[in-house]
Parts: sequence; C-alpha cells; structure tokens
Amino acid sequence: MNNVYKIHVRLIKTGLRNDDVSLRRLLLSFAAAAPASLPYARSVFARIPSPDTFAYNTLIRAHAHSSPSHAVSLFSTMRRDGVSPDHFTFPFVLKACARLHVGHDAHGLIIKLGLDSDIYVQNALISLYGSIGSVAGALDVFDEMPERDLVSWSSMISCFANNSLGYEALGLFQEMQLAGNLKPDEVTMLSVISAVSSLGALELGKWVDDYISRTGLNRTVSLGTALIDMYSRCGSVDDSIKIFNAMPVKNVLTWTVLINGLAVHGHSGEALDMFREMKRAGLKPDHLTFNSVLVACSHGGLVEEGWGVFENIKMDYGMEPTVEHYGCMVDLLGRAGLLDKAFDFVDTMPTRPNAVIWRTLLGACVKHNELKLAEKAKAKIYELDPNHDGDYVLLSNAYGRVGRWDEKANVRNSMREKKLGKKPGYSLLSAEDMVYEFVSGDDSHPKSNETKQFLISIIDDLRVEGYTPHTCNVLHDIEDEEKEQSLSYHSEKLAVAFALLRFKDRKIIRVIKNLRICYDCHCFMKHVSDKFDREIVVRDRNRFHHFSKGSCSCKDYW
Repeated sequence: MNNVYKIHVRLIKTGLRNDDVSLRRLLLSFAAAAPASLPYARSVFARIPSPDTFAYNTLIRAHAHSSPSHAVSLFSTMRRDGVSPDHFTFPFVLKACARLHVGHDAHGLIIKLGLDSDIYVQNALISLYGSIGSVAGALDVFDEMPERDLVSWSSMISCFANNSLGYEALGLFQEMQLAGNLKPDEVTMLSVISAVSSLGALELGKWVDDYISRTGLNRTVSLGTALIDMYSRCGSVDDSIKIFNAMPVKNVLTWTVLINGLAVHGHSGEALDMFREMKRAGLKPDHLTFNSVLVACSHGGLVEEGWGVFENIKMDYGMEPTVEHYGCMVDLLGRAGLLDKAFDFVDTMPTRPNAVIWRTLLGACVKHNELKLAEKAKAKIYELDPNHDGDYVLLSNAYGRVGRWDEKANVRNSMREKKLGKKPGYSLLSAEDMVYEFVSGDDSHPKSNETKQFLISIIDDLRVEGYTPHTCNVLHDIEDEEKEQSLSYHSEKLAVAFALLRFKDRKIIRVIKNLRICYDCHCFMKHVSDKFDREIVVRDRNRFHHFSKGSCSCKDYW
C-alpha cells in the first residue's frame, strides 16, 4: 500500500494526476495491492473525470474476488455512463457474479454486444452457470464452443462436481484426456477429486491418486489436503493418514480435514491426539478446526473433553464460539443423554438458537424417549422452519416407539395437510469402478426382484441367529408382516444384498446413504457382517459405520 500512496503523491506533485498513462499505472498498482488498496482505489477512481473502458476493467478486476458486490456495482455504473464493455470486462464481471450467485441475464447482454465467441468470456459463463446451479446453461455454452482450452474443460468438470453430478464430472474428465494434448492441472484435479468424494468411490479415488503420481503433477498443500478428504469420505481413513504423513508441508486446513476424518470414522481419541499434535507444531486452530474437534468429542461421548475444548476457544485463542460450535455442544450433551443440561445450554446462548440447534435437540430427545422435551423442541423449530419434513418424521417415530399411535397419526396427517413428503432414502454402492444406486421401495433396478428375494432369504437366515426386525417406527395400522416388509426394503439393505449376490468374493462392501441409518438397518448390518464374514462400511448423513464380526465402530453410540 505504501508504494501505491507514493505513486499517487508523485502524480499530484508532478501535475500528472489526470494523465491517461499515469492513471493507468496507478490503477494497475491498486489492482496489485488488492484488497487492502480497494477503498482508496475507489476514492481515487471517483475523481477521474471520464474513466475509460481500461479504467473500469482494471478496477472491476481488482474487486472481482475480494469485493464482488463492488465489482458488479462498478459494471452497472460503467453501463449507465455509456462506457462500452469489451471482452476483458466480462470475465471479471462474471467471476464477481458467480461469487454472488447472481447474473442470470448476463449471457443475453454478452450476445447482444457480440462478445459471446470469446473463449475467456465463454469460460467465465460456464463458471457462472455452475455457481447458480444451471448445469444445462453451462453445458450449452461448452457444447457450442468451437475450441476449448484447459480452463474450459476444468470449468465444466467443476460445474458437474459442484452440482452433485460426480459421474458426469468423471466422464468429462475421461473425454478431456481423449480430446487432445491437454494436461490436467491442479484446478482440474481438485474438481475431479471432489467428484470422487461425492460418490464415495474408493477404487476411483485410488486411480485418481495414482494418476496424479504418474503424470508428475506437483502435490501442493491444496491437492494433498483434498486427497486426505477424498479418502476419508470414501471410507478409508487409513489412506488419509498415509497421504497426511507423506506431506512435507501442511496448513491448518490439512490438519483440520484429517481431524474431521478421524472424528466421523469413530476414532475420537486419535482425533484429539492429532489436535494436540497440531498445536505442538505451532499452528493456530481456526473455527473449522474446533468444529471438527467438537464433532470428535460428540461421536465419542467425550463430554468433559468437549467442555474443555469449547471453553478454550475463547479463553486460549480469543475467538468467539460460532453457532456451529454451540450446535456441536448441544449434540454432545444430547447424545450423552444430558438433555436438561442441553436445554439449559441453549437457553444461555448469547445469540438466538437457529432451527438446526433445535433440530439437534429434537433428535436427542427422540433417541432417549423424552417426548415432552421433544415436543418442546419441535414447537421451537415450528417457529423458525415449519416445513422441514425430517422434524415431523422424527416426532412421528418417537410416538411410534412408545406406542402412542394417535399422536403419530396426527403428525403424519399434518405432513399430508402441509404437502410435506418424506424424503426418499437412497443408497449408493461403489464396486469395481461403478456406482450402483438403490432407492427404498423402488423396483426400477434391473436386478430388483432377484435382489429382494435374496434379501428376504438373508433376513430369514438371520432370524435363526437372533436378528429381529425393529418395527416400532412403522405405522401401527398395518400387519406385522407388512411392517417387516417395509423395513426389509430400506435402500442400504438392498445395496448390501446386491453386493453379496453380485460380488461374492468382495470382502469389503461400501455404501453411502443419504439419510441417517435407522436402528433396524444398523442391527441388520452387524448380523450380516458376522454371518458372511464381510466388512461393511456405511456412510450415512452424519458419520461412518464400520461393521465387522458383528460389531460397529460406533460402539452403538450414534
């Protein structure tokens, strides 16, 4: 910043403050010193009598990343003042729009100005469409491009990956390798890794890891951190640890990602050990780090350790706990059955609890059969977010568990009146570089009948060994046989049955579930792991469950 001030002072003293060449040099200096220079840059810019396209472009570019709202405002002023934008203007304007998730009408203006054939503008449009969730719009731009560079391919792969289209992202990556002599860079591979992570496909993840090694791509801190996260989300925290140990340089995010991976895999003690080691390495934990450590305490039932970590956020590091930290503490207390303490904790929060915190309390109350407290939590949620289907399902299950069928029916009727449908459960099975999808109660899978018949035979065999379907959450007014059938076809059970049927020699079965695994399916997995001598890894909405020899890594604390 000092250099920028000196340049400006020199222009004033030499009478060149309105000289075009000198002003361009000054504006470029502002851009180089962003974001610290931006307020001063705007005050200087406001005194330029007639800023031209270059002047606007330079200032928009300086603001695009760190102050996107100012970049968009500058573009509006540019248009209002009749200054013509060019092909240098739009990449930075579109970048700012992407960060703000606005700009739906930008493409029309670009076409009107005849700038839609510029590859830099096209690449920026793909990124914009991806950021606002318009995959079709991005694909239209990509498909119509006569020539594509590495940024074009990377932007489209990123668009797929960030919009939960992992398979499409990986397919496009393969197509890119066949399209020409383009070598993926770090940005490309980060999107590919993100796609693999979303699918939980360990074999594909190992292929990507090997590909990075084969191509000699520099393993930056960002790339290494992404690989740690990928292996964790694919169910192999041991591989995460290997990547971590091989990294010569690690930042706070690297440590945080590994701590979080250990936490969600049930290795709470190891997560806390890693946190202590991180502090010994001289790194200062941030809000995300503390969030991951508190998650570890919650999943491990480490109440005293969790209190200590929470108090240290402010006492040792001078940071104010975030609402996420408070949510973790509520989860910690709730899981441990300390519901009165959890409610007291929420009542003394310095900020108003949000729906997520009350929803966490509701889940804990249901788990511990505290119906009065569950109703209180549900009432609070209703004030904040009355149309969340999961809250009604939780309360309905709580009533069913204690046999209060009228109340359960009333909750279900309320859902129908509000036109709230229960989110369908689905599971993804990753095997042999393929991902198979299973939906509860869906018969569209080509092996559906065969899989269901095999699943029923498994359940019949498991009954002999002590497994009994847990039917208390199924509707009261149907026969016991129908209740069991309703439970039998949960998507994770279908996925495991298909794996046992199709991949007989496979020792590890990996499944991703979009919802929290239910009590009955949890029991089923333990029995199957023992009877068939398989390790079953289930990633549900909250954590990983590693089933082996009749036990689960969560130690039934989930």
